[in-house]
Amino acid sequence: MSQSPNRLIGAIFGIVYLLVGVAGFFVTTNVAFAATAGKPLVVFDVNPLHNIVHLLVGAALLIGSFTVRSAKAVNATVGGVYLLVGIVGLFLVGSSANILALNGADNVLHFASAILLLGVGLSADRSPAPARATAGRTP
Repeated sequence: MSQSPNRLIGAIFGIVYLLVGVAGFFVTTNVAFAATAGKPLVVFDVNPLHNIVHLLVGAALLIGSFTVRSAKAVNATVGGVYLLVGIVGLFLVGSSANILALNGADNVLHFASAILLLGVGLSADRSPAPARATAGRTP
């Protein structure tokens, strides 16, 4: 993985989200596509739409992990989206607008994912600053 924190985190998160997306379909066989109350996958409520979102996020993270540049971009983007989903999720739980069947555990996971993905995406794998020429000096 070429010693890149972004590539490593992207690949790990990508695989985990893909596995969670697939596992979710085993518990949501009798759940409406965008049901506001899903079925628990461990402590996280899911519905088929939520499972598809997990698959899409997992695929984006895994594909993004192929290069450092794309891993940084995808990690930061997914981190930013999860931060927004975590904030919005606080207001959606228990409402008819909760089409992803979010619960409190989902919100905690979204905030944790956001912090880690944003932190790595925005701070790790920085290129060294190019040397600056100074006026009037000769080497």
